[in-house]
Amino acid sequence: MKKIIVLAMVAGMFATSTVFAQQDKSKRPSPPAVVRETLNSGATVVIDYSQPSVKGRTIGKEIAPFGKVWRTGANEPTTFEVSKAVKVDGKALAAGKYGMYSIPGENEWVIIFGKKSDVSADKHVEADDALRIKVKPAKAAAFTEKMTFTVDKGGKVALVWGDISVPFMVK
Repeated sequence: MKKIIVLAMVAGMFATSTVFAQQDKSKRPSPPAVVRETLNSGATVVIDYSQPSVKGRTIGKEIAPFGKVWRTGANEPTTFEVSKAVKVDGKALAAGKYGMYSIPGENEWVIIFGKKSDVSADKHVEADDALRIKVKPAKAAAFTEKMTFTVDKGGKVALVWGDISVPFMVK
């Protein structure tokens, strides 16, 4: 009888913690998102991130400040995963899961693929970089309130947010 009571209590605690965890995710100000695409080369790209909203703020000032390492999203660190070795804007990146950070700038963004995928931007150090690329931001085709990543079969990846598009190629 004692075993049944103990098992019932353990099951109840597990169910309660699961409900609270799900409620916490649903109350996040920035919703989670995942984009997954298998490229023409056969490599699969997965970007797992949270979507901050512009909410009338200025990118580069109040959000994603220019010149500072940023987590490239909200909530937990953004991850970038490739199933095979690829070239990102012509530079080699081994298959694996990376933390994705950036240093936004008015005329240039630095995209960082960190060897550790679970480190916050304020704790990321350059020695943990797997790769850094520099890209030119462009004017987005349309205003996008929630930060969004797109990946097409040809390997074009773009971070689109507000009136900015930050594109790079994965081959």
